Order: sequence, then structure tokens, then C-alpha cells
Amino acid sequence: MSAMPRSTVVRVPKAGEMVAAHLRRQIVTGELREGDALKPETELMEQFGVSRPTLREAFRILESEQVIQIRRGARGGARVMLPDIDAAARYAGTLLQYRRTTLADVHEARVQLESAAVAILARKRSVADLRKLDEMVAEGERVLDDPVAFSQRYDLEFHRLLMSLAGNQTMMVLLDILYSIVASHVEKFLREHRGDVEVESTVLAAHRAHVKLAQLIRDKDADKAVAFWRKHLTQVKDFMITNPEESVLDVLQ
Repeated sequence: MSAMPRSTVVRVPKAGEMVAAHLRRQIVTGELREGDALKPETELMEQFGVSRPTLREAFRILESEQVIQIRRGARGGARVMLPDIDAAARYAGTLLQYRRTTLADVHEARVQLESAAVAILARKRSVADLRKLDEMVAEGERVLDDPVAFSQRYDLEFHRLLMSLAGNQTMMVLLDILYSIVASHVEKFLREHRGDVEVESTVLAAHRAHVKLAQLIRDKDADKAVAFWRKHLTQVKDFMITNPEESVLDVLQ
């Protein structure tokens, strides 16, 4: 006797979720642009055939995603905001804190993603890519005498440039989320090691690493570029993390 097929439960979206999905699509496709005011509530209620509580539920969903902003008062209403990486980073940071994720885990994810980006860039780099890398390396040289400026401003911008030039949008978003945590870790590390001569020496080492990586990318030597960058980022991780139990909770407030 054959077994009876299991029934499949299909969740039907609530009306508020469906309205939110429709408005969200208008925003991400550019039909509604940043700063645009949504139609008055009465018009939207008629357009979607929903009640005021249902429409406001849709608004709450979109406001929580930070794609609209609700203004109160006579000149109030809902206005479109463009979603940015900060909102995603805050949410991801909270989730990682909840999971007691270690900083070593975050840095390891960064090693893997950046290494993959370097491989892409080294294989396809253009003359324009090399010019941007050279300009960024020159900027690093100009701030070598200021370890704080180098570490907090220039260094992460160099890493972001690698991701940008690699051109994979998904990897860029994921790494920007990680960078928000790494930046907080760097700030905490510098605060705790202010005036440390060893920190200043790591700035020089980081700059030399940037110069060498730029040359390997110029040479289109993807294998050597990946191996070198993986080793460099691992050394950075090992230098900054003295306590393997240190977690994201320790650097994000």
C-alpha cells in the first residue's frame, strides 16, 4: 500500500505584506525615486482596495526596512528613502552578536571574500583599474605618518576599491557588512594601543602589502595575488585578535 502524500501548507501573504511588496518593487525599479512622496493614504487605500490599518501595516513594514520615512503632522506622509548598506550592516551586526560570533570568524569570512575578489580582479583588470589602484596606493603613502588616518580611513578604502574593481555586486554588499564590523574593531584596537610603536610598524607593512598586491594584479598573476593577499589578511587577523573568544558583541554597541 503506497504512502499517502504529505499535505503542503502554503502560507498566503497578508494584505499588508502584498501592498508593501508592490510599493517596494516600485522603489527598487526606480518608478518611485528617493525623496518622492507616496500618494495620500486615501488614494492608496482605493488603489489597493484595503483598509487604513492594512495600509499602515504596509507602511510599518517598509519603514522597518528603511525604504520609506513617515513624517507626522500637517505636511506629513510617507517619503521614499533609498536602502543603504548601513541598515543591512546594523541588522547583520545584531544577528552576529546574538549568535555570539567571534571576531576571528568575521575576519576569516573577510579573508575568503577578499581573496576571491582579488582573483577576479587580477584576471580581468583594465588600464583604468590599474590607474585607480595606483592613485589609491599613492594616497596611502601620503598618510603613512598618521597611523590613525591610515588605519581608520585609507586602509578600508583600499579594500573597498578591490571589491569595487572586481565588480561583483553581491560580494560588495557582503563585504561592506563585514567592513562595518572590522572598522569598529580597528577603532577599538587603535584606542587600546594608542602610541604603540608596533602599530606604526604594521602601517608600513600594510602599505608595502598594498604596493605588492597592485603589482601582482598588474602582472595578471592571479594565483600569486590570491596566495599573497590571503597570507596578508591572515597576518592582520592574527595581529589584531589576541583573544580568540573576543566577539562582535565586544566591538559593536
